[in-house]
Amino acid sequence: MSWDALKTASERVFEKGTTGDTMRTNIGFDVAAPTEQCEDTNCPFHGTLSVRGQVIDGTVVSDKTARTVVVQREYLKYIRKYERYEKRKSKLHAHNPDCIAAKTGDRVSLAECRPLSKTKSFVVIQVL
Repeated sequence: MSWDALKTASERVFEKGTTGDTMRTNIGFDVAAPTEQCEDTNCPFHGTLSVRGQVIDGTVVSDKTARTVVVQREYLKYIRKYERYEKRKSKLHAHNPDCIAAKTGDRVSLAECRPLSKTKSFVVIQVL
């Protein structure tokens, strides 16, 4: 199969890098592709994982498990009775590809994907 057929079939972009020929997937969001390569099949840039749906920003609070980060997001909830807002927090588990490698304390963007495990349905797409 030729590269032109692959490009039209799965929206892939063929780029020439300094380390040779690499294929990077256009994930559909306006984020720069990471400069490092990885062999992770669940990477939206170098693997086959497709992303869709919500994009959430948050702070990494834990990176102890392999290829997984816990991201805390803060948001405001309107209380109609008091006509005020209250601060709320929630934690999400997200897949952390080797090419991105987010650490504790980093601000990251998450994109929704298919369920990767019982608790993981998001993947890190960018360190802000």
